[in-house]
Amino acid sequence: MVTIKKILHLLLTTFVLMFAPLKSFEQITLNANGPGSTYELINSVLAPGYTAVESPDQCNSHPSFGRHIAEVFDATLNKFVFEFYIHVPTSFPITTSTADNDRCISFDRQRVEIKTYESSPANLKGTIGETTTYKWKFKLPSGFQPSPNFTHIHQIKAVGGDDGDPLFTLTPRYGTTNAMQLLYYLDSNTSANVLTSVNLSSFLGTWVEATEVVNVGANGTYSINVKRVSDGLSLLSYSSSNIQTIRQSNSFIRPKWGIYRSLNSQSFLRDDSIRLSDISIQEGMLPVKLTSFNAAIINKKTVLNWMVENEVNLKQYEIEFSNNGVDFSNVGVLKAINTSSYSFEFSNLNERQYYRLKMIDNDGTFSYSNIISLFKKGNVELTVYPNPAKNYVTITTNNKNENTYLMITDAIGKLVKKMVVMSDTTNVNTSAFLNGMYHIQITKNNQLVCDYPLIIAK
Repeated sequence: MVTIKKILHLLLTTFVLMFAPLKSFEQITLNANGPGSTYELINSVLAPGYTAVESPDQCNSHPSFGRHIAEVFDATLNKFVFEFYIHVPTSFPITTSTADNDRCISFDRQRVEIKTYESSPANLKGTIGETTTYKWKFKLPSGFQPSPNFTHIHQIKAVGGDDGDPLFTLTPRYGTTNAMQLLYYLDSNTSANVLTSVNLSSFLGTWVEATEVVNVGANGTYSINVKRVSDGLSLLSYSSSNIQTIRQSNSFIRPKWGIYRSLNSQSFLRDDSIRLSDISIQEGMLPVKLTSFNAAIINKKTVLNWMVENEVNLKQYEIEFSNNGVDFSNVGVLKAINTSSYSFEFSNLNERQYYRLKMIDNDGTFSYSNIISLFKKGNVELTVYPNPAKNYVTITTNNKNENTYLMITDAIGKLVKKMVVMSDTTNVNTSAFLNGMYHIQITKNNQLVCDYPLIIAK
């Protein structure tokens, strides 16, 4: 039985959790907003008052083409995105004014990239002890042609001291089968180490989203996951809990995006491009995102299912159970395995059941899911999520027909919602409900078959 004391305790606990101070992290997001003033937009976000663009036209190379980054409308994302262009030289020798090169400094390579650097705000540079999350979407065109030498589309660069080579690069590579490689350079005197390599074809002609988390240090951590936007399928992933993410002589690290490729094998190349969108830099790790959480009673067992996104630094899920909605205990642990869906079975015959997930990161920080509650008595089953609720509640029951009604009453018994139960799942808008205790009641043939508590806490 849920007593008034326990109800008040649960409400108080809910408000404390909702309004407790959270650690905030500075974040910037860079998105296209339509043609024109593209370089100025990029500079204003990545290096306000300075220049964050490295493009051939900035040193009067290939001036006839104009700016090598534009904002174009993308039908798949249904918004404007950045498109970066790079062109194969049509004549030799390459000079400062005849073809795309590297800032009129190097003529055996080409570069059109955006970056953070010394002049960028402090929260856009990674220093020792900091953890930074980089997220971005990109699309390589069908037929994108990489070099057998190098074609970097993303770099994590070190600054100061030993900074001749990047630390990490995402690199399409020409070969018998073209590949997308994640490369790591310990230092400028060491050849690149291929951390992982996958078939490039999965990346062509489709939008993908990358999430990269770097903890900066001699014994830092690093992870990256690249998934297809259309269905969330992971195409490339890698993680290490002990890897050097800054060199001893470096002062900070910073990201770059675009195309940076060698011209030493020009015959393998073509005029190419890459699209970029939703570029973000955030100090601190992004929390795992719980996209769904539900429960059902199957063969006298409670089966919990949940789906997640951004599971890049999660250690494990602890499944917690309560029979009163207040006092929870750990009934199981599932290790995070970098997948999108999980399932857990729990043998419990209690009439009232409450469950929540404790999601624990590798650094020991954690967060809780909303509470999901179940009721089973005889042949009647009821699932309520979330409970406590804010602006909506999802109610699932195995009783449905024209003679079954779902009613919600307030603490004094006043009816605030009534509907016929004609489907397994009913979504109820509770945005107009006041905070407090309510009751979900199921009646069948005018007989009360279920009375279950619902808490609204906004």
